[in-house]
Amino acid sequence: MLTRRTFVRTGAAAAAVGVAGVAALETGVIPGRARMHDVLGLTGPDGVVPDVPAGPAVSGSFDSFGRRTKVGYSILYPDGYGPAHELPVVLVLHGRGGDHTSAVNDLGIDRYLTATVREGTPPFALATVDGGGDSYWHRRADGNDPGFMLRQEFLPLLADRGLNTSRYGVLGWSMGGYGALLWVALHYWQRRVGPAVKAVAVGALSPALWREYSEVQPGAFDDAADFERSQVFGRPSGFRDVAVRIDCGRDDPFAEAAAALRQELHAAGGQQPGAHSPGYWRRMLPDQLRFLGAKVGR
Repeated sequence: MLTRRTFVRTGAAAAAVGVAGVAALETGVIPGRARMHDVLGLTGPDGVVPDVPAGPAVSGSFDSFGRRTKVGYSILYPDGYGPAHELPVVLVLHGRGGDHTSAVNDLGIDRYLTATVREGTPPFALATVDGGGDSYWHRRADGNDPGFMLRQEFLPLLADRGLNTSRYGVLGWSMGGYGALLWVALHYWQRRVGPAVKAVAVGALSPALWREYSEVQPGAFDDAADFERSQVFGRPSGFRDVAVRIDCGRDDPFAEAAAALRQELHAAGGQQPGAHSPGYWRRMLPDQLRFLGAKVGR
């Protein structure tokens, strides 16, 4: 027979196990925290694409020597502006498995751009481009070199289209968030000795960052040497004179590394409720676009 004393003891033990289980989830000792937070509504709301018109878009393609293939691109303008306006520009680097259309199709970034400018941010354009589905935006052993494409082909193309590339920004999410940070980290030399074309701001959403090669997503790097060459940690000089914002959801697998880099660089941004998802990226886009627009539009 279950006595009252036994029931109380059993209930107390179950409560203790429950508390311990929650603590283990919160600290990551056992898997499932992101799923539990999602069920409990603790990952935050999904971002809602603004109900405003998208501005003009100019799309095309070019044969890329750096990428060894034909590359698609789009230039997105806020509503009320277009190719006749010499706007500053922010490069947009897509995530793994994406292409130059992902920023619009998956995130609705063209409408976020219009909303940002309508709220008072100086007008600017966004330029998306194909970096390869799993290139991680750095030179690979097969000859694919998205960095060469950006520097030697895409930026000159944007200048020829009437955009002001003298002070540009870079924005990316997931693989593209890492790529945006890497682009700035490895191209400090261009700001010192190159032409009057320089990155002045970088924004990263949930950047795909790893501290150890043993933790790396298969295919992200060719080998351990490639991983070391392509690190963004420990390169503070690369970010000199560049405004940096890094945002990452607390339930994102890259949250710890993103927080460490944000601290290392004294970057803006933070860790908010959220997971590695388009809903989180859409929610954070207004803050990222305001940040970047204010820097390139000076």
